[in-house]
Amino acid sequence: MTQIAVNPLLVATDVPPIPAAGAWAKAYDGALGPLINLAQAVPGAPPPADFLEKLAAAAGTGAAAAYGPIQGDAVLREALAADINSFYGAAVSAQNITITAGCNQAFFVTMMALAAAGDDVILPAPWYFNHKMTLDMLGIRATPLPAQAQNGFVPSAGEARALIGPRTRAIVLVSPNNPTGATYPAEVLAAFAALAKEKNIALVLDETYRDFLPEGWGQPHQLLAVPDWESHLVQLYSFSKAYAIPGHRLGSVTAAPALIDEIAKVLDCVQICPPRAAQGVVAWAIPALAGWREETRASINARARLFAEQIAAAPGWSISAMGAYFAFVRHPLQMSGEAVAEQLASKAGLIALPGSFFGPGQESHLRFAFANVEAAQLAPVAKRLRAISG
Repeated sequence: MTQIAVNPLLVATDVPPIPAAGAWAKAYDGALGPLINLAQAVPGAPPPADFLEKLAAAAGTGAAAAYGPIQGDAVLREALAADINSFYGAAVSAQNITITAGCNQAFFVTMMALAAAGDDVILPAPWYFNHKMTLDMLGIRATPLPAQAQNGFVPSAGEARALIGPRTRAIVLVSPNNPTGATYPAEVLAAFAALAKEKNIALVLDETYRDFLPEGWGQPHQLLAVPDWESHLVQLYSFSKAYAIPGHRLGSVTAAPALIDEIAKVLDCVQICPPRAAQGVVAWAIPALAGWREETRASINARARLFAEQIAAAPGWSISAMGAYFAFVRHPLQMSGEAVAEQLASKAGLIALPGSFFGPGQESHLRFAFANVEAAQLAPVAKRLRAISG
């Protein structure tokens, strides 16, 4: 039968890896206890009851069923601008912000605005797989910037400089990082921003996990407080993790108004407007749930400590980087990371993702997402690791 021709760039793009990990777990017989899923970064608990009540009420209004502004409702853009200014000591306005259907869409539309097919974007490796998938399907070359385990998987601006060519349009950073969990020091982010400004390219900083900084970590950077930040910086953000509402698909882009206007052209074609029901409720929640967000941060940091204790109790296993939702863990086995992850899921009932899902050269590591389970569910982790490693 004749097949409809499909865009070859899309055919060549890797498939989403999360379903593969779930398939491995189907072989688990339950011998070591209930399945422990540490594969996907999802909030471990729902939002507060009053937040859910407001969401339910908002969903039942006529306004939620109608089109809204392409760049998002003014109430949310203004609330986010105020939050950014308070958190970073900045002076951004609602004109610097567009609301998107999640941070994945924020990245997609930003890349469409910054680069064309055949251009280059520097992507630290290991990378978030959806970022690499986006670049591949758009025909934009992802130039790997290796981040080394011995440096805590923090990339180097000096090494990035050597990768910049005539068609380089942007450098992408994720901090706190997915997949490694590494939080980049302010001076590292400042060095990348200075490099981007010097080379007249964009620094695209994905801060999806900004609200889950490690204990003792204050303001992550001052990049948005620099007077000419609009000339080189694009910040991405997600409400999904911070407010435990991934199903409502809300993210944002903060950039120069001229770039926001170009992004709006893309948004008009792919979404017309971001989901309506949650926008006003999230605008209320930004100040109202500040204490709850801080409690959630403390809870997740406590889970990180428990997870670290479990890894320490499993001989041969070690944490190379950890923070926010993730730990990038070195395994001791003489086999590929994918084979280790498959054995963990099928024989020990512990689901994690192999480092190879996040780029080449990561076979010795697995990514664990510890934020999406209760603390008690982390207690058997060491036992499960020992079950396959002796």
